[in-house]
Amino acid sequence: MNLIYKTNLKKRIIATLIDYTIISIITYLYIELLGDDTPDGSKEVNGLLTLPIFIFWFLYFVVIETFYSATLGHQALYLKVVTVDRKVIGFSQALKRRLLDPIDIMIYGIPAIISIKNTDKHQRLGDLWAKTIIIDTKDFEQTNIS
Repeated sequence: MNLIYKTNLKKRIIATLIDYTIISIITYLYIELLGDDTPDGSKEVNGLLTLPIFIFWFLYFVVIETFYSATLGHQALYLKVVTVDRKVIGFSQALKRRLLDPIDIMIYGIPAIISIKNTDKHQRLGDLWAKTIIIDTKDFEQTNIS
């Protein structure tokens, strides 16, 4: 079996920006609608009101990725998460990938970019831990397993 691995870096960056823009807008609207005013004029949520933010993050990234192998941003750019041997990912793999998002994305995504460019299968840290890769479903070389 001859598997081709590509970085798909530009598409991955755009997909991540789409995904985190969606998360940021929903979080902002939630806090604006349900948050309490603070002395400096901003809004905040505390206690149990913070729980829906984490639940939405979990549903958006982990659950959607488990069932569809891609978030909305990745689907929009024809990117798909698969195991390193091109099989469908499971719940634990989606969760592992996403638990390392804070490390992968901090400092403008530099840790993820360095990892993607310097690993043989072009994996970010979350992908290394979960043993997953990102393929472009429109690229025959990445989807054709010979």
